[in-house]
Amino acid sequence: MLCWYGRHGGGWAWLAMSVSIFLFLALLFVIALLIVRALGHSGPGPDEPPRTRRAPAPEQILAERYARGEIDEEEYRRRLATLRGAPPGGPPS
Repeated sequence: MLCWYGRHGGGWAWLAMSVSIFLFLALLFVIALLIVRALGHSGPGPDEPPRTRRAPAPEQILAERYARGEIDEEEYRRRLATLRGAPPGGPPS
């Protein structure tokens, strides 16, 4: 049918065929992409909150605050002992 230039559409048939093939291949590509993303998806679903990096340990936060000078050595040792479960007056374990 497409070879009958004098009848049935002429050159417009080639244009329509080219556009339809392009759209079909684009559709196949999108479907393949969605399948690959669905199979390889390990993150949270649309209704789940996004996962964040793991929070630093409390002792690490305390050490960072001491390093920045936000707390003094006495307060650092007292809080460290509290975190480790030792009595506040005793030395940290």
